[in-house]
Parts: sequence; C-alpha cells; structure tokens
Amino acid sequence: MAAAGPLRLPLLAVRPPWPRCPRRGAARPPAGQIRAAFLRFFEEKHGHRCLPSAPVRPRGDPTLLFVNSGMNQFKPVFLGTAHPRSELAQQRRVVNSQKCVRAGGKHNDLEDVGRDTYHHTFFEMLGNWSFGDYFKEEACSMAWELLTEVYKIPKDRLYVTYFGGDSSLGLNADEECRDVWLSLGVPANHVLPFPMKDNFWEMGDTGPCGPCTEIHYDHGCGGPRYQGLVGNADVGHVDMAYRVVADHVRTLCVCITDGIYPGLSGAELVLRRILRRAVRFCAEVLHAPRGLLASLVPAVVEVLGDAYPELKKNADQVMDIINENEVAFLSSLERGRRIIERTVQQMKPSADFPAEVAWSLYGNLGFPLDLIDLMLEEKGIRLDSAAFNELVLEDAKRKAHGPQEGRQLEGTVVHLDVHSMAQLQRDNIPATDDSPKYSYKLGQHGQYEFSPCQATILMLYRDQSLQKEVGAGQHCGVILDRTNFYAEQGGQASDRGYLIRLGQQDILFPVESVRLCGGYVIHEVTAVETLRAGDQVQLFVDEVQRLACMTNHTATHLLNFALRHVLGDSTEQRGSHVTAEQLRFDFNIKGPVTVEQLQQVEQVVQDVIKRNEAVYMAEVPLALARRVQGLRALDEGYPDPVRIVSLGVPVETVLTSNSQAAMQTSVELCCGTHLLQTGAMEDLAIVSERQLVKGISRVIAVTGRQAKQAREVGQCLAMEVDSVSIRMKQKRITSVLEMQNLSKEVGQLTKVVASTAMPQWQRRELQSILKSLQRTANTTIKKLEVQQAEEKAQRLLAKHCNQPVIIDTVPADSLSILMKVVNQLCDKSPGTSVLLLSPQDSGEVLCACQVSKNCLPMFSAADWAVAVCTQMEGKAGGSPVVAKGSGNAKGMQGALTTALEFAQSKL
Repeated sequence: MAAAGPLRLPLLAVRPPWPRCPRRGAARPPAGQIRAAFLRFFEEKHGHRCLPSAPVRPRGDPTLLFVNSGMNQFKPVFLGTAHPRSELAQQRRVVNSQKCVRAGGKHNDLEDVGRDTYHHTFFEMLGNWSFGDYFKEEACSMAWELLTEVYKIPKDRLYVTYFGGDSSLGLNADEECRDVWLSLGVPANHVLPFPMKDNFWEMGDTGPCGPCTEIHYDHGCGGPRYQGLVGNADVGHVDMAYRVVADHVRTLCVCITDGIYPGLSGAELVLRRILRRAVRFCAEVLHAPRGLLASLVPAVVEVLGDAYPELKKNADQVMDIINENEVAFLSSLERGRRIIERTVQQMKPSADFPAEVAWSLYGNLGFPLDLIDLMLEEKGIRLDSAAFNELVLEDAKRKAHGPQEGRQLEGTVVHLDVHSMAQLQRDNIPATDDSPKYSYKLGQHGQYEFSPCQATILMLYRDQSLQKEVGAGQHCGVILDRTNFYAEQGGQASDRGYLIRLGQQDILFPVESVRLCGGYVIHEVTAVETLRAGDQVQLFVDEVQRLACMTNHTATHLLNFALRHVLGDSTEQRGSHVTAEQLRFDFNIKGPVTVEQLQQVEQVVQDVIKRNEAVYMAEVPLALARRVQGLRALDEGYPDPVRIVSLGVPVETVLTSNSQAAMQTSVELCCGTHLLQTGAMEDLAIVSERQLVKGISRVIAVTGRQAKQAREVGQCLAMEVDSVSIRMKQKRITSVLEMQNLSKEVGQLTKVVASTAMPQWQRRELQSILKSLQRTANTTIKKLEVQQAEEKAQRLLAKHCNQPVIIDTVPADSLSILMKVVNQLCDKSPGTSVLLLSPQDSGEVLCACQVSKNCLPMFSAADWAVAVCTQMEGKAGGSPVVAKGSGNAKGMQGALTTALEFAQSKL
C-alpha cells in the first residue's frame, strides 16, 4: 500500500506483511479472497475508486521494460505530467491490484526466484493511493486497521519500521511517522528506526523520493513455517525448481497476454530468458517431458483469471507460444552442446575455452552463461573470463552509443523537467491551447488550406531551466499561449515549420520538433536572433510534411480496419508510428499472413479510397465514448472529452444507442490530424510484413505517389523474372557457363526483390518463383557437370589404360567439374590414383586429386596437392583421400613433374 501527498512532500510507502509460510494444516486463504478483501476495504469503507490493473507493458515510458510496481501507472501524477483534463488527473483516492513483473532494470528478481520463498518475477501489488488528499496519519491508520481487523493478523506479531535519518546527508529522522504509529497503540519496542538503505524510497537521481515506513510480520524459533526446502537442505534443487517453474509460468502468462512475447531485445529478451530458465529447470532438474511448462497455463488462468479476465481469452495462444519457444530452445541447447564438444576437441591441452565461442553461444543461440560454465566445469575446462568480459564491455559500449543516445540528447531540450513544470503551474502559466492544429479545410479546388496562427511567447526553456530571454544561436524550447503545431503523440510524428516575430517577416525561426509535456507544447527552436517572453509571433506549419502525416495517419486507421476485416475481429493493434514517409503498424496474429490476405487487405483499403469517404472527427464526453461498440478499451489516461475519428459514418450516428456502425467501418479514439476525405490518399501499398516475435506481426505501408511507384517497380521486376524464367525453360542449354550465368542473374534478382520497396504480396510471389528457378538452375548445372565429367573421364581412361597413376591436364570450366572428373576416373578404375590440372583463361591453374584407398596411409592426397600447388606458388588442402587447390600457370610444367615424382616416391 502507498499513499502520496503533493509532489513536494515526502513520499510515504506502507508495505503490508503477508504470512508467506503458514504452518502445515493451517487455513490458507486463496489469493482471490485476499485481493477482494483489500479492494473492498478501501473502496467501500474509505471511499477509494477502484481502478483496473494497467498492462505489464508500460505505456509511453521508455525507462521501463515492464510495469514493476503499482505506482507505475500513476507516474504522470507524481511527475506532474498528467494532462489536466485527463481522468487520471482528477483522481484523489484510488485502490488497485496491479500486475507486476520484476525481471530487468533496477528491480530484477529473476535469479533470486526459487532460492528463497518470497522473490518472484510476477506478482500482484495491492495499493491504495492518495493524490493530495490524505497523508501519513490516515495511511498508517488504514493499514493497521486492514491488517489487524480485516486480515485478523495478531498485533503482537507485527513490527513497524521508519526512517531513522542520515546525518551525512542532513536528513532528520521521520519522528512524525513514529509518533503516528505510537498513537495507534503500537508498542514502542515494536516501532524501530532503520537507515536510508531500508526506509528511504527513491528510484533515481531526480524525481519523487522520501522516507517510507514498513510493517513486518515476525514468524519467530514457533511461527508458521514453509515446508519446502531451500539452500543446502534442498538436495538436487528440486524444491527450488518447483518454485522457479511456478513463478515463471505466471510471468509468462501475464506478459504474453499483455502483448510482450519472447524476443531478442528489451522486455522481449528478458521474457525469453525467463522462459528458457523455466524450461531448463523442467528438463534438467525435474526431468519433466516436453510441454510441462505450457500445461500449467490453465492452472494459472484458473487462479488469476477472475481478477484479470484477459488471461481467459488467449490461453491457447499462450500455450502455443510457450511450446514453440521451448522446442526452439531445446534445439538450441543441443546445437550448443555439439559446438562445445567440437571446440573442446580442437583445443590444445590446458587451454582456456575461447571467449568468442562462448559469446556466440550466448548471443546467437541464447545459451545461458551459467550452463556454459557448468558444462566446461564438468570437462575440467575454464572459460577465458577476461576475454569474455571484454566482449561484454564492448557490447555494452556499442549499445550505449546506439540510436537511443541521440534521442535522449535530443529530448533534453524539448522535455520539461518536473521542477520547471511545477514552476509554470505556480506562476499560473496556462496550458497551451493547441486546438488550432485542427484548423484546416478543403479549398475550392480540393487543396488543403491551413490557417496561420498568431501567438505570444509565455516562457523559454534552456539548460533545464525556464528563462525569459534566449540569445541568438542558442537551442531552446519555446512555450506559447496557443499553437497550430502538432506535438508528437499518438504515434504521429510532430510537425515542422517556422515562426516569425510580428513586424519582422524576413527573419525565420525554424521549428525542428514539437513535444507535449503536462499540457504545455514545447517548440524546439534554434534562435537566429534574441527571443523574449512576451514576443508576438506568427506560426507556419510545413504544409507538405503535415499533409503527408495526415494521409498516413488516416491510412493507418483504414489499414487497422482492413486487417480486422480480413484476418478476424481477434486481430488487435499492438503499436503504430506515422511519419511523412511511411506508416508502421504492429498487430497480433496467430499464424503467418498469406499472399492472398495481403492482397485482400490492400483491396479493402483501395475500395474505401475510391469511394472518397468523408472523415468525421468530433470531441465527445469520455463516458459517452465508452458506450461505443467496437472501440478498444478506454483507460483513465485519456483526456475528457475524447476525440473520435470515424471513416464514412458521422460521429453522431456512431454514438447512437445500440449502433453497430463502429463494427462496420473504422472508428477510433485519436488525437492525431487526419484527411477530410479518403480520396486524397490515392493508393496504399504494404511494402513489408514480417513477424517481430511469435504472434506479433509488423507491416510497413506507403501511400500516394510512393505507393504507385512501389507498384510500378514491382511490375518491372515481375517482367525481369518472367524473362529469366522463359530463357531458362524454353532454350535447351548445354553449356555449364551459360547456365551459371543464368543462375547468377537469378541470384542478383533475388537480392533486388528482397531489398526494393514493392507490394509485399508481389515480393512473396516473385521470391517463390525465383527460389524455384534457382533450384532448377542448380540441378541443371549439376547434371551438365556430371555429363561433361563422364565424357572427359572416358577420354582420359582410354588415354591412360590400366595405369596405377594418372597425371594429366584437362579443360574444365570450374573446380567442381574438375573434381567430378577425378571422382569418375577413380570410380571406373578403383585401384588408380589421379591428379588433374586445368589451366584457366585468367592464368590460374586448378588442381584436383584423389588417392586410391589401397595406397593409404603412405600416400596422402592432401600432401600430394600441397606439393604440386606449392610448385605453382599456390595453396591446397583436403583429406588423405581427396584434395584440391590452385596455382599460377607459369609453374604448371614443373608441377606436373613434381606430381609424378611425388607419386613414384610413395608407391
């Protein structure tokens, strides 16, 4: 439980004890009963509003991989960034049960799960919250009442801790909190001070922080004990394995249901490690058959499904994803073991296991590091830890200097810090009126007309501080009383453009990006002259860029509708991003999207474009929007009123009681800017579709001229593929070289088709044709090579009849053909050893040889080829039976002599 006062006051966290280990035979209240009692206590007795759990994938918070505490969804309130009109900003008393995952970042309990009885990667955090309503006294009183009167926990078993101060930091003890507990009747010897490490809450260098208080249950040498074994007593780690598997399958169920799938980066990578850790404990400790982990999903749904109904909807999909990932991981383990075995066999005695191999196993196969250590330890071999740590450090540096660093630096200017935002509110600086961003219309000739906007500079922001003036050449954020610029939100990129001071029409201040922070729109500007608070300015949006974003945003809504129409109502959006160049759309899907489905989706979109449907937009009360059938679930983060965008159907019709309109067209909540009619989109082409992770697909699409260009390119490539196909099928090709050239042409076309922007359905069709052509070419080349080899072998056999050694030159287009000639000779004359040279037009000489098994081990093909190719200043290699190489034509005659002398010395 936690209660927070105004932002500047210390934060108080009250943590309830849960008797984790009831004695054998004691009544164990189910989780649902504990949860329901908690929510009912605060909702009915103390007037809190019960809010649903947020998904474990954080919304708009790049600092978190997972929601890891009950407070995450309330961060906008604590930081002062919640939109003033949002439902969240209006809350005063709230209670919730939050799904939490702690497996990555600052809170990472992954490796501790199973080692004790209380660490989990998934758990539920029950919380009561006060936003400027009550504080320490009421929070402590409610907590004590809940534990002692509702849960009936004996008072004499409860101990309270509070912050004892820190003299080095000049922080006094929280005596106010101590006195509150004493006034509630807690004995003085049960109220204990603790240092900053235990009773001071903070999550970073800046932001909300302060003393906290905790309530602990004393189990006692006679309290209830958990019978599962831990530590050394848990021989074979069997009890640990049960705890790990039980915990991890809960985490997997919740995360996959909320759209986080095992993957290769970020939260998805962490979840993959959780799944693989659970699989290892199932297989290696419990010796369970494959599928055990997925078979536990129904049990998780039974326990948590009533509290989190979304778990019931996708249980089958969750089981499928777990099973498929388990099979893939077990396959990787097998491959990894073979790689380790092979590497160990090739190592010199007393050498360390190469760090590069271990890093490849870890990075490419997802092979756990502790398993690598264990397998090497079993073989008495050590990993080269120093070299491995260097690779880890290099990887960390590479990631630190990746594209995110640039985004973070960029955001230091345009994102208001919490102190500056609080200062604006104290100074009664009003939130920016950004309604003019929707002020545009269609002109007489169908062109879009965007109204200019006049505004006043209220404040400037630079170097994390508010300023009244910014000098020429300085980078700053400009806060205006009103704006027609669209700030980046809802997946749509921000506007660009410029502003001018009234009376100075010839001086332009470029606007590079725009952000929304707690109701204030921040324009990122480089001042070409001094800017001051109070300056009157006129704003001009880059109309071409804005119109392109409007087109692609409306296309995104239409694409969403088309995907649901073709793939089914269970298809749900998982993310989107709209820029002037393209649109990106992520959605859940059980299987791969077929060529036919991609064509159908494009057709649905094109039909709406041809009808030139009107796009209706209106702001409506949140309560009214909640009744619209077909709209995705609304949460407290939406501002009230909300904006509805409807294609082809007026918003008034959508809002009609029992209306099915939202099920028949695209109707979405959206703060973005849109076309007024769909015809301006002209065309839409899906140029990419791929699975990000199992169950989540991403499409990229383009519109307008880009879409038409993609279709034209696709048609041109289709004609090229048809040309190659006709040449390969109609003409009887007898030359290996000619077929090899066609094969190269197919390979080049394959690369172009894979990398060029074109309709994805057409790309798939052409790739299928090219794959078939490549197989045909390879088969034909092999047949022609065998045919040529047979002819050459017959001539050589006639020339060197019944000779124990054949050494000669022969024309051959490739080393592959030369090797086949050698093989044919040895097959037809089993006791003969053969070495052939083939001079090429380039001046290179190819060499191939095979030694009769009767001559082993005295006569080695590898040694023979090395001796001959060295004479030609070349290289060779192979086995005792077959070998090949190459050299320079200048030494060919001497090489033939060397070949004969070497053979004679061995026979």
